[in-house]
Amino acid sequence: MNFDESAQQRYARQLALPEIGAAGQAKLAAARLLLVGVGGLGSPAGFYLAAAGIGTLGLADGDRLDLSNLQRQIAHTTADVGRLKVESAARTFQALNPAVQIRQHAERLTEVNAGALLRDYDFVIDATDNFESKYLIAAACHAADKPYSHAGILRFFGQTLTVLPGQTACYRCVFADPPPPPTPAVGPLGVVPGVIGTIQAAEAIKFVTGAGKLLTNRLLTFDALTMQFREIAVRRNAACPLCGKIS
Repeated sequence: MNFDESAQQRYARQLALPEIGAAGQAKLAAARLLLVGVGGLGSPAGFYLAAAGIGTLGLADGDRLDLSNLQRQIAHTTADVGRLKVESAARTFQALNPAVQIRQHAERLTEVNAGALLRDYDFVIDATDNFESKYLIAAACHAADKPYSHAGILRFFGQTLTVLPGQTACYRCVFADPPPPPTPAVGPLGVVPGVIGTIQAAEAIKFVTGAGKLLTNRLLTFDALTMQFREIAVRRNAACPLCGKIS
């Protein structure tokens, strides 16, 4: 793929990386990624994916922006309060990189629409904020054989894991059943989804380009209070209710 002078200048730092280079940049330009949720996690992930030159970026979210979202959802501004998040996020990401094709899916992922939404994408980023959606994404990605990045945040804590369905430990290998929701729901500290969402973007870029080693079979956790990262080895579970041999 030949890059014009503007693209060469925009992506100069990436083109200079041996692990990416022109071949990797071409793969990014051809890639189609789906962000499920454009809030705290999806905002930083979307920013960095657009900046990296992802060819097509899908945004799936049926919510409208609330003033309380702005403490962490950096793809939006005060002027966007009341607007659909996919609209304001699309405008932000498009302004950052006009070459990226943005697809807006102003709807919540459900069992009914999941198959159709995932069909046209190569990699999925779970940037949702509730267990119901996370378990649904895991199931839908498993059924469609779509690799995905899981992430979760709570208060000062975040975690993330990359899954290659049928090859690596899946979300339900680690969390077989959803825990009860926290009562009351508090937080998170705004920077926590920023840290974790950025890692999700890095994983997506690595998946597309083949650079480095993916965060598979490893759950990475982050504690902002102690400023510590921890890596926990995980493995596929033969009794996993989603991907195990025993159902």
